[in-house]
Amino acid sequence: MNFPFFPEVSRRRLLAGIGSVPLAAATTTSTAGRERPGPPQEIRGRRRTTVLRGAGLVLTMDPEVGEGPLGTLEGGTDVLLRNGRIAAVGKDLDVPHGTRVVDVSGQLVLPGFVDLHNHLWQSSIRGGCATQDLYGWLAGCNRAVLPRIDARDMYRFVHLAALDALQAGVTTVVDWVHPIPYDTSERYIRALDDAGLRFVYAAAQNAADIRLLPEVKKDFLDPLPLASAQVSVHAGMAALRELRQFREVADELGVMLNSHVLEHRDDRKDDPVRALREAGAFGPRLLMNHAIHLTDEEIALTGEHDVRVAHCPLSNMRLASGIMPLPALHRHGVRAGLGHDGGTNDTSDMFNVMKAAVGLQRARHEDAEIHPTIPAVLRMATLGGAECIGMDGRIGSLTPGKRADVLVLDPGTLNFAPRFDWTSQIVLNGQPPNVRYVFVDGHLRKAEGELVHVDTERVVREAELAADHVRRAGA
Repeated sequence: MNFPFFPEVSRRRLLAGIGSVPLAAATTTSTAGRERPGPPQEIRGRRRTTVLRGAGLVLTMDPEVGEGPLGTLEGGTDVLLRNGRIAAVGKDLDVPHGTRVVDVSGQLVLPGFVDLHNHLWQSSIRGGCATQDLYGWLAGCNRAVLPRIDARDMYRFVHLAALDALQAGVTTVVDWVHPIPYDTSERYIRALDDAGLRFVYAAAQNAADIRLLPEVKKDFLDPLPLASAQVSVHAGMAALRELRQFREVADELGVMLNSHVLEHRDDRKDDPVRALREAGAFGPRLLMNHAIHLTDEEIALTGEHDVRVAHCPLSNMRLASGIMPLPALHRHGVRAGLGHDGGTNDTSDMFNVMKAAVGLQRARHEDAEIHPTIPAVLRMATLGGAECIGMDGRIGSLTPGKRADVLVLDPGTLNFAPRFDWTSQIVLNGQPPNVRYVFVDGHLRKAEGELVHVDTERVVREAELAADHVRRAGA
């Protein structure tokens, strides 16, 4: 089957072809300065050509565009966004007439964060079952609450969580969605689309309802330009026949398989790695979440078969699950990204996730240079996550020609200033309030620190109403 990994953008061709964008013909620009968002049609319709003017630091994540492994450019660099793509990166760019100019002097520009693993509906149980490990949390919160959420309230919970992720700088989310009815799937997907994220809807289903997977993809995901699909599964030898069926559906749809693997030590009884191998799923079309309790042999096999992994350090700490063997996986060439993991992360703060990913390994190995380093974890949060889901030809770096998923961070805040080492400060000092601007596919989603055309008070109020419904349903 054709697997829709997007081909790598030809950097040499694109960089040489920047002149194909009619920049030199421009004679005037819009008034410089930070602008308030324009009319609503900019959000749901036509994009505006935008130049981010004079950034203090740009981390392109492309060594062929900037310096070093993060493709760094310093001192007054511009980034031009046009027709939903990165059109050019450089100093003193000429721009087309009518371009919106956003003054980002002294600020930091980088690709949007890729959240490789989440369950956005679990905003409904934030802070819940706080004294439980994974199994206790699943029984007391996850499985207890999900059946009580109807389609209307599902929209409210997911919309809240998606906007929270967006305002914190996440521009792409992989949402692992538990088995839900067809009509609830429609509301779930609508909430994601309404928020304005780029998203991968990783749908799980019971074996009896496996037919819903292609129906949901065709009816609700295929029409949306920012949406794509995966098939989510539970991997275990006891359900090997069903696992093969889901793998076949994923192959037929041309999408990846997505599975929780060895999150808890007792998951070993299911022998999930063996099950995935026997089901023919162990390869680059597989994303494994958590992957904490792998044996040395399984780590080597993961690298040999180019299986991808999602590291969720805050969730793993919260549930006392353990620490992913990330340095060993890295030594075997495993592609890895970072995830929030829904209700057991209790935050949409990718800065915190990055810091935890670095700190856990340093504490475990008593080695300040152990993987992931600061540059490595920044790459994991952006281009690394995109690589894990086969989207690195489209997103994850500020390479001309790629989609314009871009963040602007303001370092002039009490938690971030003064300047010492801005790259390290992003990981060690950054917080969601530092996210000043967010663009997704060239659309302005956050400006001057505020979500564009979002009534936040109403979103919160409706989520509280949904939570009341859930509590009453469980009474």
